[in-house]
Amino acid sequence: MLTAMVLAALILITVHSQETEETITYTQCTDGYEWDPVRQRCKDIDECEIVPDACKGGMKCVNHYGGYLCLPRTAQIIVNEREEAAAESTSGRNNVIRRTPADPQRAPPNPTHQIQCAAGYEQSDHNVCQDIDECATGTHNCRADQVCVNLRGSFSCQCPPGYQKRGEQCVDIDECTLPPYCHHRCVNTPGSYYCQCNAGFQLASNNHTCVDINECDANNPCAQQCYNILGSFICQCNPGFELSSDRINCEDTDECRTSSYLCQYQCVNEPGKFSCVCPEGYQVVGGRTCQDINECETTNECREDEICWNYHGGFRCYPRNPCQEPYVLTSENRCLCPVSNAICRELPYSVVYKYMSIRSDRTVPSDIFQIQATSIYPNTINTFRIKSGNENGEFYLRQTSAVSAMLVLVKSLSGPREHIVDLEMLTVNSLNYRTSSVLRLTIIVGPYAF
Repeated sequence: MLTAMVLAALILITVHSQETEETITYTQCTDGYEWDPVRQRCKDIDECEIVPDACKGGMKCVNHYGGYLCLPRTAQIIVNEREEAAAESTSGRNNVIRRTPADPQRAPPNPTHQIQCAAGYEQSDHNVCQDIDECATGTHNCRADQVCVNLRGSFSCQCPPGYQKRGEQCVDIDECTLPPYCHHRCVNTPGSYYCQCNAGFQLASNNHTCVDINECDANNPCAQQCYNILGSFICQCNPGFELSSDRINCEDTDECRTSSYLCQYQCVNEPGKFSCVCPEGYQVVGGRTCQDINECETTNECREDEICWNYHGGFRCYPRNPCQEPYVLTSENRCLCPVSNAICRELPYSVVYKYMSIRSDRTVPSDIFQIQATSIYPNTINTFRIKSGNENGEFYLRQTSAVSAMLVLVKSLSGPREHIVDLEMLTVNSLNYRTSSVLRLTIIVGPYAF
C-alpha cells in the first residue's frame, strides 16, 4: 500500500543511454508538494509562509499537507500524529486531517461503528456528532428573566437588552445615569429609555436631539401677530389693540378711555382705532381739533335785508338797517339823530351797532373790545361808561386814553348766549357843550370753549 501511494506521488521517468547504459530518473510531485532531494521524497509546501495574505477578514492561516485552511483566530488545532507520519511518506494530498474542537461531526473510519460524542453533542442519523440546541429543547437552566443563547456544544444565559447581570439576577440599566443620551430630559423604562423635550421643542429624527418648534409656522396661535423665539413664541397686536390676559388674543384698545385729551370735543372708539367728532357748527381739523364753520360763507340763510354774522358754533341774521325812529341810517351800522328834530336833543347824537363773538368760559379778566372816538375836537373832554347791559357786573370799562376805553370781561360767560351792552362816550367843552355817542355792542357767546 505504501508503495502504491509513493508511486502516486512520484512520476518516475527512466532514460537508458545506449552508449553508457546510464539510467537517469526524473521525479515530479503533485500540487501542494515539492521534491526533497535529500530525503528522496515529496514534502509538503507551507503555503502560509509563501502566499502573501493567504487569509482575509481576520482569519488565521493553518497549513496542512497538500494545502492550507483559513480558520478563526480562536480555533484550536488538533493534529493526528500517526496520520502526519504517514503523510510525510506519501504525497499527503488525502491522508492528513487536521480538525478543531468545533468540528465534532467527523465520522470515524468505520461508519458502522457506534461513535462517542462530546458533551453538548449527539449522534445524528448520518452517524456524525451534531450540536444539541439546549435553548430549543428546554434543557437549559437559565432563569425566567434571562435569555438562552445556544453555543456549539453548550449554551449561555444572558440578560435581555437594557439589563445587566448583578449576581444571578438581571437588573435594569438606568440609561439616564450614563453619559448624556438625551438633549433635554431622559425617562428610564424597564430595559430601555426615551427622551423628552422641554415645552416649545420637539425630538429630532435621531430621537435624542431637541429642536425648536416654530409655533408661528405650525399653527400660529396668535390672534394677530406671531413672533417665534427659542422654545416659545410671543404674540403682538396691531395698532389700536392690546393683548388680553391670555397673552394670545387681542382686545380693542379704548383710546377714548385712556386719555381725555385725544379729541377737542368728543372721542368715538372704533375697532382698532378712534375718531374725533365735533358738535354742530364745527368741523374736524387735523383729526382732533374742532374748527368753527363759517356758515355766512357756506350757506348764508339770511334774507337780503339782513346781514349774516358768524360766531363760534353758529350764525345769526341781523337787520341791515338797525336804526329806529328818530334815527336815520347814514352809513353801515351807523345811525344819527337829526339836530332839527327836537326829540334828538335828549338822545345820543349817534348810535353805532357792532357785533362780536367770544368762546364760552373765556379766561377772565380779559380785554375783549376797544371803543374810540372817531372825531376829536379841541378843548373837549371825553368820558366813557357802560350805559346798559351790565346788570350782573360781567363787564368793566377801563379808559385807556383821552379818546379811547377798553371793555374788560371780568366774569366768565357760558353760552350759547347773547349780551347787548351799550357803551357811551360823553363829550363836553369849556363852553358847557355836551354831546354823547353810543356804541351798541352785541356779544354772542358760543356754546363751547373752542
